[in-house]
Amino acid sequence: MVTLRVQSERHRTRERPIQYTEPLASHPVDQDPAPSRTERLRSLCRYDLPASVVVFLVALPLSLGIAIASDAPVLAGLIAAVVGGILGGLIGGSPLQVSGPAAGMTVIVADLVAQFGWAVTCLITVAAGVLQVLLGLSRVARAALAISPVVVHAMLAGIGITIALQQAHVLLGGESKSSAWHNVIGLPDQIVGAHGGGLVLGVLVIVTLIAWRRVPAPLSYVPGPLVAIVGVTALSLVFPFDVARITFDGSLLDALALPALPDGNWGAVATGVLTVALIASVQSLLTAAAVDRMHTGPRTDFNRELIGQGTANIASGMLGGLPIAGVIVRSSANIKAGAKTSASAVLHGVWILLFTLPFAALVQKIPTAALAGLLIVIGIELVNLAHIETARRNGDFMVYLVTVSCVVFVNLLHGVLVGLLLAIAVTGWRVIRAKITAEHIGDQWHVTVAGACTFLALPKLTRVLAEIPARSAVTVDIATNYLDHAAQQAIDDWQRQHRGAGGTVSIRHRDSRPASPAEPA
Repeated sequence: MVTLRVQSERHRTRERPIQYTEPLASHPVDQDPAPSRTERLRSLCRYDLPASVVVFLVALPLSLGIAIASDAPVLAGLIAAVVGGILGGLIGGSPLQVSGPAAGMTVIVADLVAQFGWAVTCLITVAAGVLQVLLGLSRVARAALAISPVVVHAMLAGIGITIALQQAHVLLGGESKSSAWHNVIGLPDQIVGAHGGGLVLGVLVIVTLIAWRRVPAPLSYVPGPLVAIVGVTALSLVFPFDVARITFDGSLLDALALPALPDGNWGAVATGVLTVALIASVQSLLTAAAVDRMHTGPRTDFNRELIGQGTANIASGMLGGLPIAGVIVRSSANIKAGAKTSASAVLHGVWILLFTLPFAALVQKIPTAALAGLLIVIGIELVNLAHIETARRNGDFMVYLVTVSCVVFVNLLHGVLVGLLLAIAVTGWRVIRAKITAEHIGDQWHVTVAGACTFLALPKLTRVLAEIPARSAVTVDIATNYLDHAAQQAIDDWQRQHRGAGGTVSIRHRDSRPASPAEPA
């Protein structure tokens, strides 16, 4: 309740209660006038339109590669890119995030396709979208941000390693195996029997992508993936390379497919729905949070973003497309290209649609080894060295390592669950193991209480304090990042007793909480 005082000629002061349903900060006194239609059109042409072309050029090869890595129909990646761009941009709550098929979903989709087939996988995508919409309507989207970052980073790293292992076989002219372990043990034989043409083209893609990061500013605006794929494809057509190329039947319209019901095994289907919904939601929301740190424009409405992602997944599944999530690669390219509104994301979906309808046949000129090289780079980039260093510095490296190992060699869902349980256990262990020491220095005792000191640390705290002799001078340094009521009460009780016995106590509070700079997801 806020009270405003209103002056008038007849009444010097009178009070009028006004109930606000939103914070006052969202109603500034002086607001800039809303931009006119002409100004919005000018901004769209100047910023969003060029940015949409850049994102389109980035998304096209990535969507194809992700579809191949997911063992899905090739054009399913383009369907998801179109739907994710248009519906995600129109309905979602993150203005500059770009949605589409994500590398982080490839392992899940490949498992679902192997278990149920493509039509049932589309049904799972639809059901996962419905669940996402319900979660968004229930306004619980921000709860996903409470997941330990080290588990999310390790999940992405595990997915990246899995993708790189799979595509290494494709790069060498073979086929990826059914599991990461078989990909590892089968790699030496695959290297011995490598096919020279495809290997050369794939390595050229990798070299181009790495080298393109160092090109001067005018050229850097051209997306590296586009340069690598187009350049290598042209090279493979000019010179007599006998390599496998992307194949599919018909056009984008022919690729549209309705989902189908499974023949039983509904429990596994429900698990698949839950897995797709949770992983796609967490990735989208964490990506949206990272995107917010990259620009100074409007912030993300996380619940609306979840509703937008769910709507896009419903439509993508109904049309025969891959599951959709927010993608950091496309979103960062969108921001760097100067996008100001969600119009760039919508337009990039329109450009993909307009390109693939008449020119889908051009896609079949791309060598599969070239896309394998692109996916290997994407997979390796998911293993972020900065995340590893942060985990090591914060004492979470074991959580990171165990989560990565389980994601790679067991499966994604179990790997994430193991990581979450281990992160909770490590946090509990740190709470129990609060650092409490007492040292006799000169003619004084020096007591240090550090870490998270809660009721679980009371036995150790009271034991250390009881060892201090009566009538002694004591300095207590409290350098905790959390001190609960029970521990504070124990220190206060001991302080009164020690002073009552003739001793002196000086308590110094120091904030030991480390600075936590924002890191990109």
